[in-house]
Amino acid sequence: MKVRLYIYYFLALSFFSCKSGLNTSDAEQILSNPKYFHESIDKLTDVIVHDIFSPPVASRVYAYPCIAAYQAIRPAHSDIKDLSQVLQGLSETSIPEDNTNISYNLAAIYAFQKTAKTLIFSEKMMEEYIIEFESELDSINIGSTTRKASKIYGERVADDILAWAEKDNYKETRSYPKYSISDDERLWKPTPPAYMEGIEPHWREIRTMVMSSADQFSPAAPSNYNLDKSSTFFKETMEVYDTGNNLTTEQKSIASFWDCNPYVMNQTGHMMFATKKITPGGHWMGISGIAARTANLELSKAIETTTFTSIALFDAFISCWDEKYRSSLVRPETVINEHVDEEWKPLLQTPPFPEHTSGHSVISTAAAHMLTALHGDNFAYKDDVELKYGLPIREYNSFKEAASEAAISRLYGGIHYMPAIEDGVEQGKNVGEFLISKLVTN
Repeated sequence: MKVRLYIYYFLALSFFSCKSGLNTSDAEQILSNPKYFHESIDKLTDVIVHDIFSPPVASRVYAYPCIAAYQAIRPAHSDIKDLSQVLQGLSETSIPEDNTNISYNLAAIYAFQKTAKTLIFSEKMMEEYIIEFESELDSINIGSTTRKASKIYGERVADDILAWAEKDNYKETRSYPKYSISDDERLWKPTPPAYMEGIEPHWREIRTMVMSSADQFSPAAPSNYNLDKSSTFFKETMEVYDTGNNLTTEQKSIASFWDCNPYVMNQTGHMMFATKKITPGGHWMGISGIAARTANLELSKAIETTTFTSIALFDAFISCWDEKYRSSLVRPETVINEHVDEEWKPLLQTPPFPEHTSGHSVISTAAAHMLTALHGDNFAYKDDVELKYGLPIREYNSFKEAASEAAISRLYGGIHYMPAIEDGVEQGKNVGEFLISKLVTN
């Protein structure tokens, strides 16, 4: 694929040096390479990390730009279904009356970029990348007529998607009441070291993408809170405690690899400083890009892979958060510190929201099922997503194998009881399979 791209570049630079640049057909050949789309996703991830979006909000920031790119490229591919027929509340997006000069491949990138830039805080970071992107289009001589027509169309699709996003109840939830801390010891309370308030207690009220409602796939309730040493709950608590005290080197590596905490507070004496990292959804968006590259997908199929993964993550977060703030179960760290060992600390920093179910278990399983539906059960790949955050590559034989490891990592990390993990896996499977039935096989 790289050799083919270099040939296209050579032809572009050697034979199409006129002011108007390449014609639409030649531009489509060059722009069919998905590198610009992958670079756009990577840049968005960098901004999400910089802006410290919470995991649920990050899933929203990923989903809408991907959907914009998907809808923008769709008219050029009869095998790609119109998502307005599947996604809640989405009307038909713009289709140009005259497509003579439009590169749908380029329009998809423009649609992604505008939508992404609108949803982030650090717009300048995305603007700098867009300038670099336009400069590269200059270097391969993509003509001004094609670029202008493609940008107008792509941004029109972006406007359609942004108008739809405006109605998902996100802005309204910004002013809703914060989570109220209770004296009831069964219920979640902020955890050390930062004792941050509960994140997104109203995320269940965000409009779903494909699911009919936030509680469509409600999991089993957690075990009844009971500190009697013979109770199920106490045994689950001690499982976390004992596991954390006897971790192997490999278990520690697994927990660290899948930590994906976007805002870790580090404490040294009286000093505290934060470390920014990728979100769990961002990790799976990275895996979707790895899948597209490994499978050597053309642009339209690469966009399909990342878009369907982003939709799975979006709905999975809503499903998970619906249960988190319904059961509002106390974290293992709190119970252990108050009733077992006041000096005990989990390997990972406990995230600031209720325990049941495990977000990693739900969203990883949903994403893995979606990727499996698109690429098969035995899709071996190397996960290098965490390299830039100082963690080594891990290899997997399938997406589901990776999701299982992500799920159990939360026990190793000391931040979830086993039912949150097991019930979360089932919840994620239900979400993923439902979305597959609507997006892939329907």
